[in-house]
Amino acid sequence: MLMQEATPEMFEAREVTWNEYKDRLNPNRKSGAEIVAYLSGKYLLSKIHDDEALQVIIDNVLNNEPYAEKISVGNTPSPVAFFVKNTGKGKILFENQDEVFKENKIFVGVDLTSGFFCVEGSSMLWDELCAFQGLDEKDIQNPYCVAEYISCLRRFGLLDEIIDTVG
Repeated sequence: MLMQEATPEMFEAREVTWNEYKDRLNPNRKSGAEIVAYLSGKYLLSKIHDDEALQVIIDNVLNNEPYAEKISVGNTPSPVAFFVKNTGKGKILFENQDEVFKENKIFVGVDLTSGFFCVEGSSMLWDELCAFQGLDEKDIQNPYCVAEYISCLRRFGLLDEIIDTVG
């Protein structure tokens, strides 16, 4: 999860990572429904029925061209939102919260139509979902998407497993 303004060095590093991995990756992107199933199978979640929170997810999809393009003609965003509970495997997320998120709830928003997800309160969970979700053909052509994905795979020791499978 990018938590700072990108520097020229970061852009250069993304290009290097993209050039190294783009031809070794196959599309493997999971849907929004698969993300929700993964989350609910691993963490205890509390569903949020707040119209403002759901609208934030919709706005993020519609105002972000790469995600808006993932919605086929005639479809609209279908947002769901949750808080991760500080129990079971969720405790690990709370114990490893970045300083900026300490003592905050962990919010997850997912658009079932586009597969967009957002996380507030845990860079670890954002990285976990990025590694789980994978990339589609268009994402693989985007240096930022590839660099973030590779970074997230590395964080969880999954890079060799994915590259060996596709490379």
